[in-house]
Amino acid sequence: MKIACRAGGAAAFALPILLAGCSLFPTTRRLPAPRPATGVQSATPQELVNELNQRWAALDTMTATVEIQASEFKVADGVQTETDFPSARANILMRKPKMLRVFGRVPVIGTELFDMASDGSRFTLVIPLKSLAIEGTNAVTEKDPKHPMYNLRPDFFLDAIAVRGLEPNDEFMVVNDTETIEDAAKKHLYLEPEYVLSVMRPKAGNEKLPVRVVTFHRDDMMPYDQDIYDTQGNLETQVIYGNYTEFTAGKYPSRVIIKRPKEGIQLVLTVEDVKENVALSDSQFQVKIPEGATVRRLK
Repeated sequence: MKIACRAGGAAAFALPILLAGCSLFPTTRRLPAPRPATGVQSATPQELVNELNQRWAALDTMTATVEIQASEFKVADGVQTETDFPSARANILMRKPKMLRVFGRVPVIGTELFDMASDGSRFTLVIPLKSLAIEGTNAVTEKDPKHPMYNLRPDFFLDAIAVRGLEPNDEFMVVNDTETIEDAAKKHLYLEPEYVLSVMRPKAGNEKLPVRVVTFHRDDMMPYDQDIYDTQGNLETQVIYGNYTEFTAGKYPSRVIIKRPKEGIQLVLTVEDVKENVALSDSQFQVKIPEGATVRRLK
């Protein structure tokens, strides 16, 4: 009778556990473990900044041939819509300190889509298919809410195509971080050690505003992400650099993604060629407004 009572008691104890879907025995699952990085380089914060400053100081001019894929994002009633525009083959010319020319055309047939230039203080954007020209200062804040692509500005490209060095009064800090990245092709995770450089600029009093945050991968010490802030400390531009390739100019990302959250614009640049420190004349940074075009002057 005692044995029967014990068996009955055990069954009564186990029954609610089984009904609840629980088990008294552990289960084992196989999960992918991130693979540690190899060939990790190290640098002090000052060494990292010095290297960035040296690369920027050695650059006077740059030319690049790219393919641009532009997209617009709009959010209405809680739904985001995306519009992709036909890709354009474009040439980018840059001369320090802030001269820029970007002109794009339809591949193969060569129809001109846009032409934008800046002398560092003023810009001109010509859209031939619309017989439209837009002029203004580089600091203009007026926007076209109906046509986000009309809000293209020289600083979009100037901030993205090369990571600038620090200004003399800039302050900085560096954080050592690690990102877990999924390699879909090889079906495994790996760890990517990073240095995150935050650049701040003193303002009135003791206030400091963020200027940029640049992330460097420590396998090659090259920048892979850059967040750029406006003069009010708001995030303005996000840039992602990937697939570094050896060009005539040296190692340069073959894919650059520029995101402008406020305007709802994304530009994906597929880089075909890059050259540095070639002679560029003033005339190469001038845009001719077609006769009869509507000229919109922004304030």
